[in-house]
Amino acid sequence: MENVFISTSSFGKYDKAPLERLMSLKYKIGLNPHGRELRENEIKELLNGVKGLIAGTEPITRDVINNAESLKVISRCGIGIDNVDIEAIKERGIKLYRTPEGPALAVAELTLGFILDSLRHISYLNKEIRSGGWEKKMGRLFTGKTVGIVGMGTIGKKLTTLLRPFNCKILARDHVTDMEFARENNINYVHLDELLKESDIVTLHLPLDNDTKGFFDRNLFLQMKDQAIFINTSRGKLVDEDGLYDVLSAGKISHACLDVYNNEPYTGKLNELDNVTLTCHIGSYAKEARIKMEEQAVENLLKGLG
Repeated sequence: MENVFISTSSFGKYDKAPLERLMSLKYKIGLNPHGRELRENEIKELLNGVKGLIAGTEPITRDVINNAESLKVISRCGIGIDNVDIEAIKERGIKLYRTPEGPALAVAELTLGFILDSLRHISYLNKEIRSGGWEKKMGRLFTGKTVGIVGMGTIGKKLTTLLRPFNCKILARDHVTDMEFARENNINYVHLDELLKESDIVTLHLPLDNDTKGFFDRNLFLQMKDQAIFINTSRGKLVDEDGLYDVLSAGKISHACLDVYNNEPYTGKLNELDNVTLTCHIGSYAKEARIKMEEQAVENLLKGLG
């Protein structure tokens, strides 16, 4: 049978069934030997003789692809494919799959958690108590707030359904409009400037590509409603982190919540601020979501290999 390589370091950690399915079909399986995201030179070396790859977020560059002479299928265990050189795989005729449904609910739930945490200062007060403080900090209700969702794809729609009990007004911006879903969920598609001006919470759910890289810049932060909350659980390189630091420091917006960064692990100056909540790219890191992603990744791989 064909050689298959799985580059995601945690594959099979929480449920062996997806891995066992491949084993039962007699595939020769290689696993990530480093227990972390692979570097370009590492994945390049490990793909020798491999026909099918279950990929994580490691850089699958043109050089990697051209060196992987046997590669026929890339099954991305996740949503984003910004780490893959799309033109290079098209030239080679390599099939590419994703698992958009798997992590969607997990990312949407994390976003909801960020919203509630920032409105009621939960993480901040936990830190204060542990350092000996007991000063109460006035929060705000979420019910009835206006939420601006930039990117009404799979995750944006999942978030919309989670917001129903909170009676929020939902504004959306996307280059593709799903009017049926909008009617069913009382969503108003608006221009970005209106969304920024009116929203109490602005949350990004966009793919990273040449059009979106660095798009949320200082100018857009300055257009946001005073004391609004900014959330990014999609891709770090969408955001101008220096611009975000400036508006947070100046008190233009009240809080930011980030799960993704321009460079990871993150060590930048946003760490200095109390009005920002930072997590380490855990959007899809819910056990049930992870298992679903791995199951879908295996099925996609098998479909691609025929």
